[in-house]
Amino acid sequence: MNVKLLLQPDCTKVLADCQSKKKILEHIAEIASTKLPDLTCTDILASLMNREKLGSTGIGNGVAIPHGKITPKGEPVAVLLVSHPGINYDAIDNRPVDVFFALLVPEDQCDVHLQTLASIAEIFDNKDMLKRIRSAETDNDLYNVIEAA
Repeated sequence: MNVKLLLQPDCTKVLADCQSKKKILEHIAEIASTKLPDLTCTDILASLMNREKLGSTGIGNGVAIPHGKITPKGEPVAVLLVSHPGINYDAIDNRPVDVFFALLVPEDQCDVHLQTLASIAEIFDNKDMLKRIRSAETDNDLYNVIEAA
């Protein structure tokens, strides 16, 4: 699925000083819950945390792609956060993470889940794109970077 079609303006946020992995995941759950009315923040957070228990979703270069499966049928939900400064996220390269692209996908859409994760990883492998994402000063700026990609 096209990442630009997944991400909504109200799901892109530039955060100041989020200090832990759990706090970032809580922010993601809070934002995603506005798009998933059948789930609570606690349900969404549990899905994200369960995936993190299998291994960190920090893919390196200051990027993490937290993701989880959700039970209600419907559309996938994406959340993009940038945190200044980065946080310890147990990434594979042991560097702090400051760019988080979260994905929540209904359990019955595993193929979409894997394809979308691959698309997200490809986008964040582009150093110029990462530079533009990190330099976004407002939520709207951040959304516009993804829209222009």
